[in-house]
Amino acid sequence: MLSFAEENYLKAIFHLSDSGATEVSTNAISDHMSTKPASVSDMIRKLDEKGMVTYKKYYGVNISKKGKMMALQVIRKHRLWEVFLVDKLKFNWDEVHEVAEQLEHIRSGLLIQRLDEFLDYPKVDPHGDPIPDENGEMAVAKKTPLDKVEVGVKGKIVAVNDEGSSFLQYLDKIGIYLGARLEVTGRVDFDGSMEILIDNKQKVFISREVSQNILITD
Repeated sequence: MLSFAEENYLKAIFHLSDSGATEVSTNAISDHMSTKPASVSDMIRKLDEKGMVTYKKYYGVNISKKGKMMALQVIRKHRLWEVFLVDKLKFNWDEVHEVAEQLEHIRSGLLIQRLDEFLDYPKVDPHGDPIPDENGEMAVAKKTPLDKVEVGVKGKIVAVNDEGSSFLQYLDKIGIYLGARLEVTGRVDFDGSMEILIDNKQKVFISREVSQNILITD
């Protein structure tokens, strides 16, 4: 059984390593976790001893097969709890991350199975991120950043890259939400800002930075 801190480190290494595709430096983990490199080294040593990560001096750390499964289960719990908080308790999508960070460490596998069933087996969380099933499998749909599409393209908003409260609150303010249909109706070459039509009724202007953080599919 892992401690809450060990689970948090595994989740961080999983994300930073692009799901185990590449090694991660201790400095990158230190920056991500907002902690000292010495503390990271101590934790990596513990996780290595438990078979959760592999570490090579000068090359960095990567997550093992065993560690990846554990990280995916923590991510599964986090995202299921986010769905529950938004759909059943009516939290806003910018309010759920910190609460889910606490709930993701609940140990009961039966509770998570019942939660998944109660929510009717959702595939994505309120931010559009895929939810792993109990075997660690998850369906990943093709998503395109809005800034990469041409004028005239239509699509559905399926995810956001930035899950920070200020960004999500901004999207709420201008009427952008997951599942919204949109059409790119104009683009300014000078700064990359664009005009979009939401649900065929509301036009808004957004900056390039905003468009880079909105993901759509056909």
